[in-house]
Amino acid sequence: MKIQFESNLEYQDQAISAIVDIFEGQEVCQSNFSVSRMTDNILHSVHNELGIGNRLELLDDELLANIQKIQLRNGLGASKKLESMDFSVEMETGTGKTYVYLKSIFELNRKYGFTKFIIVVPSIAIKEGTKKTLDITSEHFKAIFDNVNYDYFIYDSSNLEQVRDFATSSDIRIMVINIDAFRKSFTDPSKDTKANIIHRNNDRLSGLKPIEFISSTNPIVIIDEPQSVDNTPKAQEAIKTLNPLCRLRYSATHVNAYNLMYKLDSIDAYDKKLVKQIEVANVKLSESANNAYVKLLSVKATPRSAQIEIDINQSGKTVRKVITIKDGEDLYELSNGRDIYRNFTVNDIYIEKGKEFIEFTNGTSVDIGQAIGDLDSDSIKRLQIRRTIEEHLNKEKLLNPQGIKVLSLFFIDRVANYREYDSEGNAQKGKYAKWFEEEYKQIIKQRAYEDLFKSIKDLDTEVEKIHNGYFSSDKKGVLKDSTGNNADDEDTFNLIMKDKEKLLSFESQLRFIFSHSALKEGWDNPNVFQICTLNETNSTIKKRQEIGRGLRICVNQEGERVYGFENNTLTVMANESYEEFAKSLQSEIESEEGIKFGVIQEHFFANLPIKNDAGEMHYLGFEKK
Repeated sequence: MKIQFESNLEYQDQAISAIVDIFEGQEVCQSNFSVSRMTDNILHSVHNELGIGNRLELLDDELLANIQKIQLRNGLGASKKLESMDFSVEMETGTGKTYVYLKSIFELNRKYGFTKFIIVVPSIAIKEGTKKTLDITSEHFKAIFDNVNYDYFIYDSSNLEQVRDFATSSDIRIMVINIDAFRKSFTDPSKDTKANIIHRNNDRLSGLKPIEFISSTNPIVIIDEPQSVDNTPKAQEAIKTLNPLCRLRYSATHVNAYNLMYKLDSIDAYDKKLVKQIEVANVKLSESANNAYVKLLSVKATPRSAQIEIDINQSGKTVRKVITIKDGEDLYELSNGRDIYRNFTVNDIYIEKGKEFIEFTNGTSVDIGQAIGDLDSDSIKRLQIRRTIEEHLNKEKLLNPQGIKVLSLFFIDRVANYREYDSEGNAQKGKYAKWFEEEYKQIIKQRAYEDLFKSIKDLDTEVEKIHNGYFSSDKKGVLKDSTGNNADDEDTFNLIMKDKEKLLSFESQLRFIFSHSALKEGWDNPNVFQICTLNETNSTIKKRQEIGRGLRICVNQEGERVYGFENNTLTVMANESYEEFAKSLQSEIESEEGIKFGVIQEHFFANLPIKNDAGEMHYLGFEKK
């Protein structure tokens, strides 16, 4: 199957026009540049004719007039002066940011003749994701832009002929490069071997440096996720060595939105139904609600009392709260009538230092710092896996008849919990893989799912084919934990990106994907409907990054997007309460968007909708005007 791209989405056209119209009034032109004509002191005294590049003829006041007109059109604050050639576009994850900046390339070429473009990315994941989008949009863009000649490549220091071609070709050339590939530059000749190859003289390029060929073209530089690309002085200096005509900055979470030209934030994206709606299914609290939970936090001598945490009935739902108790008090009453606390009357509060505990009339006792009636960590994770499978199968019943394949994504804490090795180095199933298969086999026997599995003959073989992990490996092929941003991850990301359409097809049996770090950014799949976080410690992956992997609108077997919230709900299987999850997500959005929920600000009037595990829609914020 092939993912179909829509070329006439209004919001994407607005984002594209917001950049293209900056250069309104520019004549169609190109330039043959020699290094000696450069005026920014990056290059010196080399007189070879190196390349064909972009040329800008507009004056600063003409550019500023265009910029202000666009900002007014898009309801944004106007730039008072042109302090730099940086232009920002803010687009929520899942709304087609990469597609937008790629299409902008072709529009800039068609309208003004610009031909040289460099896409700078912060990580291997985003680099491979960008390459994949270039691969699958090739036919699409050629159909729209009259079969225009263009080429693209991932910068590879071992293939510098691509750099020469980038500089000398008269057609559109698109280079994708990781910031780490050209961040290290040294002017001291004695340290030349420590610089990236792109900054070293090279015999294959007539003794010149690759950067000299690149910078001679005055490229338009597109920065994908600038908050992670040029966030240090060295990175900013590295971008300058490209000698860009301008810098186009695309992100959902800008730190500095220089000359903001277009904005589609998370709230606008939801209101326009451009992303999935989110629901949070809490496992920890809901699954332990039938147990009498008591945790002893502290004791006090005068007056003799104890602080404990229990589950309380509040407004029709169960809430975990800290209360103070004294001798003779009844937890049934203090919990607002929860039956599981009958006979939990405080019999004794023991306060001797080092031996503190509380005892109830039914004989139950709890030591300080300990809890009863709570689920242990492994039980919670196993329940998360079970609930994810159930939710997945429920969505299959709804969506499979529409030709929509359902995928689920698990973020795990350690690779060994999914795949481990015996003393001879043979791969074995870790506890998560075992739990998954055991729970799956039990669940599919339920009558509710019999229509999904009538044709299965060998259940054990079937189960092994429907789940897999994407992890990095060492030189011996042993899978390992990884940051997701080093050389060992190259093959992992390559596999993930190449399998994107295959994963969407019913021809592939794989439906449940386990990842350690590889899928935290740069990869998303429109048919991820469940995200489950199996983290033993606090996740280093932000909430927005996690849910961003599943926000895109789903596609059917023809690769066509299927709209509507009835088909597009992302279920987050959290091991924290809805309130905790929502508070954390709200805090991240406040920090990244520069807003404060509950406070009316000049350009931000909205609510952030999110479902809780009872199916109720809640809102983080204030009324939309």
